[in-house]
Amino acid sequence: MPGATGGQSVGGARMGTDAEGALRAVRSLVELDETDEAAQLYEELGASQRERLRKQAAQGPVKERRGLVEVLRRARDFLGAARLMDGSGDDAAAADLYGQSGQYMEAAEAWLRAGDSERAAAAFERGGALERALEVYRGLGARESMAQCLVRLKRLFDAADLYRELGQPHAEVEALGGVTPEDPRYIEAVLRMCRLLDVEGFTHRALAVLVDALASSEVARAEPAMVTERARLLRRMGMNAEAEAVLGRRNAAIATPVANGYRFLKAIPIFSELGLEDMKDLYRQARQVVLAQGAVVLEKGEPGVGLLVLLEGTVDVFSGPDADARQLNSLGPGAYLGEISLVQDGPVSAHVRARTAVRALRISRAAFEHYLDTHEAAALRIYRLFTQNLAERVRALSA
Repeated sequence: MPGATGGQSVGGARMGTDAEGALRAVRSLVELDETDEAAQLYEELGASQRERLRKQAAQGPVKERRGLVEVLRRARDFLGAARLMDGSGDDAAAADLYGQSGQYMEAAEAWLRAGDSERAAAAFERGGALERALEVYRGLGARESMAQCLVRLKRLFDAADLYRELGQPHAEVEALGGVTPEDPRYIEAVLRMCRLLDVEGFTHRALAVLVDALASSEVARAEPAMVTERARLLRRMGMNAEAEAVLGRRNAAIATPVANGYRFLKAIPIFSELGLEDMKDLYRQARQVVLAQGAVVLEKGEPGVGLLVLLEGTVDVFSGPDADARQLNSLGPGAYLGEISLVQDGPVSAHVRARTAVRALRISRAAFEHYLDTHEAAALRIYRLFTQNLAERVRALSA
């Protein structure tokens, strides 16, 4: 037994010596400004050696730890680097490293310590701590982000109420659309969606929503208010005879929905691989804008303003702003502009004016960046498709 105990002590001392020796070697390379060589040495160590080295380094002075942080960062040990940064006084750097390592909860707490509540909330949201994210967003007064969290928490009526306060009817409809037939407030949600869609000019779609609800829910079929709403929508569409008939019987002809901004957005190539929930979340980032006839939609040479998807009206695309500029194209409903500015900074390459009054959906660069920060898998798909599409454009121009 004494021999075994002695062997263990010697082994423990040897392991400690190995870690100290590796740490000294790494320190020496850092002092010589040989950071890449230090990172390579760190990468070549075994997992247990790297762990002991980090523990040794954590006991050192802050200045020395910061030098080692850069070594670990270059070796892509972001979590180890983040933990070394803890307590160094640079919580923002630690938060960024935690984020790169995928430890979003630790990143969020570090952002809070750094005083950046907005990034903390986004990290909580990305890490799935939606209640914490909601709490921080509420403190910031960031009502749009609050609404998005409420949707993900399935607090759909709360989200819809916030979107109504924000004047975003399409997002309000999308939130209410998540209410299931099993919800006690399902009929309330359907009727509210129908009225919103009707006011926004989508009466056909409102009727389709209502008919679908009647088909999927016995409770809805037994609700007099649903029949009354169906007749009202039919009258709004000029179908007075059908409206009268539906009040006496429940199997009136089913209307079909018309194309809307969601379908146009979904058809854009860089969003073609997004799943349903990711696509719905992206749609909620969009804002409706109305432009008068003759208005400048995009000004050549100015910074891009984000993505614009045309819903109604026509725009003309010119080579420049001058009166004699060459007209390059005319675009109508379903066309989109500015998708490159969502991902890359740069000036607008053409001048675009509204030939008629235009109604469109706009997703700003800031809103899109927030979406990417909170939808990691979707972001990877979008970036990959963006790169492919850009390469195809370059090949087409070179042909």
